[in-house]
Amino acid sequence: METKRIAALQHTVLFGGLTAEELSELAQQAVDLHFSKGEMLFLYGEPVKGLFVVVSGKVRVFQNNADGREQVMHVDTAGSVIADVAVFDGGPYPASAIAASDAEVLFLHKSDMDQCCIRHPSFVLRALKFMAQRVRKHAQLAEALSLRDVGQRLALFLLTEAQSANTFRQGGASLHLSLSNHEIAIRIGSVRDVVSRAFAKLKHDGLIAVEGHEVTILDLPALKLYAATGENSSLSKTVARTP
Repeated sequence: METKRIAALQHTVLFGGLTAEELSELAQQAVDLHFSKGEMLFLYGEPVKGLFVVVSGKVRVFQNNADGREQVMHVDTAGSVIADVAVFDGGPYPASAIAASDAEVLFLHKSDMDQCCIRHPSFVLRALKFMAQRVRKHAQLAEALSLRDVGQRLALFLLTEAQSANTFRQGGASLHLSLSNHEIAIRIGSVRDVVSRAFAKLKHDGLIAVEGHEVTILDLPALKLYAATGENSSLSKTVARTP
C-alpha cells in the first residue's frame, strides 16, 4: 500500500521532487480515501483540514455565483493536488470539490504539511512555484471570463483539450469529447444553448468538424487566432476565394 502511495505522490508536480525518504515519510502519513461520483470532498468556506492528491478518477473544483450558477475552476485527474491554497495560507477552502467520477485520493493533514515545510526548506521553494502556477492559471481564467465571448472561450477550451490529449498534427488536431454541451457550458461559464450555438458557428465558419463526440480542428492557426482575438482568418480566406 505504501508503494502505491509513494507512486501517487511522486506523480505530482508538488511532491515529485522529494527524495525517496521524504516521499516514504509522507506516504506513511497519507490516508487513502474513496469518493463515489457526486460525493463532496469539501465545501466552499469550510475550515481547512488538509489537501488531497488524486490517484484515479476525476474531481471537479468549482464555485457558485450569486445566481447559483456553477463556475468550474478546474477538473483534476491523477497526479493533481487539490486544496493546496487553503493548506498553505491557513484560510478556509476557497472553492468546493466534488467527485466527477468515482475517485481514489490521498489525504494529507494540514499539520503534516506544516511539518514537511519546516523540515524540508527545499520543498517550500517548490510549493511557492506550484502556487505561482496556480495564480497564473486563475488569472487566465478570469481573463477568459471577462474579456472573451462564449465562442472564444469554447475555442480556447477545445485547444486546451487537444493539447492535453496531445493530438496536434500539421495544421489541425482531433479529440474525443466525453462532456455534454451542458458540462462544457459549466466549464466555460455559460449555458447549454449558448454553447450549442457557439459550436454551430465554429462549424459554419470552417474551424471545426463534429461527428458525435469526435471533434476535428480543421484550421489550427485560425482557431488559435479566433480564441485570442475573435477574428476568423479561415472565414476571411473563404470569402476571398469566393468569386
